[in-house]
Amino acid sequence: MTTPRKQDIFATRRHRLTPARCALLVIDTQNWVMDEANRQPRPEFYEDARGIVIPNIARLIDAARSIGVEVIYTVMENATADGRDRSLDYKLSNFFIAKGSDDAKVIDELKPGADEMVIPKTSSSLFNSTNFEYLIRNIGLDTIIVTGFLTDQCCDHTIRDGADRGFHMICVSDGCATDTRARHKNALRAFGGYCVTETTDSLIARLAQDAAG
Repeated sequence: MTTPRKQDIFATRRHRLTPARCALLVIDTQNWVMDEANRQPRPEFYEDARGIVIPNIARLIDAARSIGVEVIYTVMENATADGRDRSLDYKLSNFFIAKGSDDAKVIDELKPGADEMVIPKTSSSLFNSTNFEYLIRNIGLDTIIVTGFLTDQCCDHTIRDGADRGFHMICVSDGCATDTRARHKNALRAFGGYCVTETTDSLIARLAQDAAG
């Protein structure tokens, strides 16, 4: 007769952050998204993206690099010239970002480092159209810090999928944005049960404290 296994008890989603086991994920901070002249009108998004979110992500990238947190980027980008590989949702949404194009590149303000991964995707959650999970498990990561665009689409879907796949998920509330501030706030509330929500300041302080031991 086997003895029932004692269940782990977790008092909180917060846990000690070990830099070598964390990834800072920067979602879709690319030229296509920031091309205001050719995208749909969304003044609140561009104001917050340029004035708050991009500077905050830059700070987080600097902090991550200084303590050994893996910085990983994802961009929307076709794998084929005619975009036939895109998800049905991307096709219906008329998302066409040509392979190797300037639209697919990360914006200069958040330029990737020489040995940092930039993963193309054609779905909202990069878990569904890339080998992201395979890569981060190979590296030994268990905690994913989510930043980027859009809060209620790619960030939301990635956070929920990551939680279901057994990763500790962290959302940086002032490190992401969507079309309107109301949608951003609603999204944070909607997926808040799947992650720990931090601000840029609180997460940088937490990372520094935990890394120092």
